[in-house]
Amino acid sequence: MDRQLDAEVALRLAGAEQRYTRLRRDLVRVMAVAGRPLTTPEILEASPGLSQSSAYRNLSVLVTAGVARRVSGADDHGRFELAEDLAGHHHHIVCSACGKVADIAPSPRLERALDEAARAATGFEVVEHRFDLVGVCAECR
Repeated sequence: MDRQLDAEVALRLAGAEQRYTRLRRDLVRVMAVAGRPLTTPEILEASPGLSQSSAYRNLSVLVTAGVARRVSGADDHGRFELAEDLAGHHHHIVCSACGKVADIAPSPRLERALDEAARAATGFEVVEHRFDLVGVCAECR
């Protein structure tokens, strides 16, 4: 795993008076390589030997420390991914049928248009945004 990512995660956890344990390192690794938000069952599948209660407890610590964030889908499952400033800016595409969530990289042109539209319509200076596209995935079509 990326040393810089590990160092930043350790700093954030220390700031929240938490340790960067082996289990938390495993959770960060799973989220870093996934390339999309994962449900807790998907995280458990990728981390053999991790109990469900430990996963929930440690994901909560990672969210509180600003290492991870919870992403809502179109179903009842919460999904988790690394915080955007650690993983890079992206948007999500959500299947309204099965709830699957995937990352999608925005074009610079789209980002400028969103910022300009918000400024023109509201006068806001946008410092952060979240944008989800909702549709039906190929498997559900």
